[in-house]
Amino acid sequence: MRKIHRLFAILSIFLLSAINPERLFAQAEPFRVVFWNVENLFDTRPDSLKDDKEFLPESIRHWHYGRYKKKMADVSRVIAAVGGWTPPALVGLCEVENDSVLHHLTRYSPLKELSYRYVMTDSPDERGIDVALLYQRDRFKLLQHRSVRIIPPTARHRPTRDILHVSGLLATDDTLDVLVCHLPSRSGGQQESEPYRLHVAQVIRRQADSLIQVRTRPQVLIMGDFNDYPTNKSIAEVLGAVAPPVKPSPLSLYHLLVNKEPGTYKYRGQWGILDHLIVSGTLLEASARMHTDESKAHIARLPFLLTDDEKHGGTQPFRTYYGMKYQGGYSDHLPVYVDFTLTE
Repeated sequence: MRKIHRLFAILSIFLLSAINPERLFAQAEPFRVVFWNVENLFDTRPDSLKDDKEFLPESIRHWHYGRYKKKMADVSRVIAAVGGWTPPALVGLCEVENDSVLHHLTRYSPLKELSYRYVMTDSPDERGIDVALLYQRDRFKLLQHRSVRIIPPTARHRPTRDILHVSGLLATDDTLDVLVCHLPSRSGGQQESEPYRLHVAQVIRRQADSLIQVRTRPQVLIMGDFNDYPTNKSIAEVLGAVAPPVKPSPLSLYHLLVNKEPGTYKYRGQWGILDHLIVSGTLLEASARMHTDESKAHIARLPFLLTDDEKHGGTQPFRTYYGMKYQGGYSDHLPVYVDFTLTE
């Protein structure tokens, strides 16, 4: 009965979305993991402890309940569309404001029929944005979750987002450790802001190394918006996450999207990958009960997530806002996803 309800829920969300009909007949993989920067998913209520005044009804953005409700429905539809016939087992999100937003998303938006639960951080970020993980508890049994606080390297660095560490039990009886991240922005310039991202990347690396050391069979998945490209130091050097070789080392980290084009974000006419999926080498072993490979990782370039780039040509992400002007789109980032094969 639950499967029937889930099927009807997915169909109803699809019918409300401008989805390519051919996708409706694509068969989903058994365990899909998605990450998406949803671009400022704020509620409409003021928070005296955070700088959220841009996203209030009386603000310059005029962020009112109607726009908030539409954004909720849009996020739901994208998650369902990226999943295909089977909802994604795990969905990492960043730029979500608070617990209230996640509660509304999982209980009162079209996503409510898909039985997601969630965990999230409560970071000291001045704007109040956080990271979260949605999970289907019949496919990922939550064992524990915690926030890893980032101590700014100097007094001039503003507080940033925590790292969310989630551990869960899979149908294979294996433990999967997930790290959801949103590194400091490039505000002020790439070179000026890079040291802060390198600092956060070092924290992520230490967390991954610790898990690799303590787990009998470490299975680590790192996903997030790093505000850096695969060739930047935070990823290529600090994490050491490169494209998987023919024979991956079980205890190294590998980047699944290095060779994917054109990218997840477009800046001044140039596409690039700011959103990353990184795994421990153990998850690339074809003989393992849970495994994947580079060919199963993708950028979700669904047609309705794109719009014409009138200034630079081609297409660009269909954003909710362009500057302060409301566009009514989905996000300035495209989702990324990877399929895992689970063998019980």
